[in-house]
Amino acid sequence: MKQWMYPLLIVFAASCYGILSTIIKLAIRDGFTAAEAVTSQYFVGFFIALIIFIIVRHKVPKFGGGYTLLLAGLFTATTGTVYGQAIEYMPASLAVVMLFQFTWVGMLFDCIARRRLPKRIEVISLLFLFAGTILAAGVIDADLSGIPWQGWAWGMASAVSFASFVMINQRQVAGMDTETRLLFTSFFAAIAIFFFQTPEIVWNGTLFGGGLWIYGLILGLFGIVIPIYLFSIAVPKVGTAMTSILSAMELPVAVTASVILLSETLTVLQVGGILVILVGMILPTLAQRRKINHASA
Repeated sequence: MKQWMYPLLIVFAASCYGILSTIIKLAIRDGFTAAEAVTSQYFVGFFIALIIFIIVRHKVPKFGGGYTLLLAGLFTATTGTVYGQAIEYMPASLAVVMLFQFTWVGMLFDCIARRRLPKRIEVISLLFLFAGTILAAGVIDADLSGIPWQGWAWGMASAVSFASFVMINQRQVAGMDTETRLLFTSFFAAIAIFFFQTPEIVWNGTLFGGGLWIYGLILGLFGIVIPIYLFSIAVPKVGTAMTSILSAMELPVAVTASVILLSETLTVLQVGGILVILVGMILPTLAQRRKINHASA
């Protein structure tokens, strides 16, 4: 695969995450709880991963990688769980802003791991992303005085958890194909969700008898299978820092999905914020391509 394809895979994976909040809202409109929707996402996602493995590999899966896949599954589950807790204490738009702190948290993790200082273009990109996030989420005029400390804590925890997920996906597991990695990561995520959410939907008939499986199918594909599969391929090639920047695509997609599927209004400031985020994403990519061109010249 050509090198320029890996950043595109990151962008597409992040875009998949962007539609999840809208799908969960649609599930709530149909009478399900957010916890039920999130639980269906992880359990159905695991079953899809299992089917893919059986079709593609035709063999008994062999575990490897030790704590790498265990942590990848755990951070996948905890991100959705703590983000849901943040929404309980603050507006969804502000919770999104808190989640998007993963951009600089991921950069911090990468700098610590590589024992380096952030590059100038990375700092400039983060400034664009932060400004764009504030505008696109529509929180400029929000009253923040009544938000309890638990909301800020859960929101920051979601950012740290997602940045950790990206960081752990940078580690390759020797001899393990992507389908096997997807299977075990989704399995450990489903096990974690068993303790965090509402696993009883599997045996009380809600998942398959109440129509929740439709939302679980969409959420499982776009929240588990596709992003984990693509991240497993692309993050080792792109790196944690660049992945954190490119994953900012999640917010523009989330805003667009809410406008299209939930008929929410889109202000001029939000459009401007989306454009600023796109600029922040493109800047380091252009700088990297220019560096490659100079090196090959």
